Amino acid sequence: MPFSSLSDPADLARAYAALEAVWNEVRHSVPEADHERERTKIAYIVASCAPLALDEEDLKQNVLLQYRQSALS
Repeated sequence: MPFSSLSDPADLARAYAALEAVWNEVRHSVPEADHERERTKIAYIVASCAPLALDEEDLKQNVLLQYRQSALS
């Protein structure tokens, strides 16, 4: 589980909100056959960025940056 390291309810809520926000922004560019894999990938990126995020918007932007960079590799 990507969010198992988050124990604070506020951190969990922020992580889930960021996951949804990022997914809503990128899902139309992801082939439907890859939706589950890419959403899971985003969840793990969210979990790794969450402890360093200033707020939900900062978290979203950092996740988008990392996700897009990983797509280029």
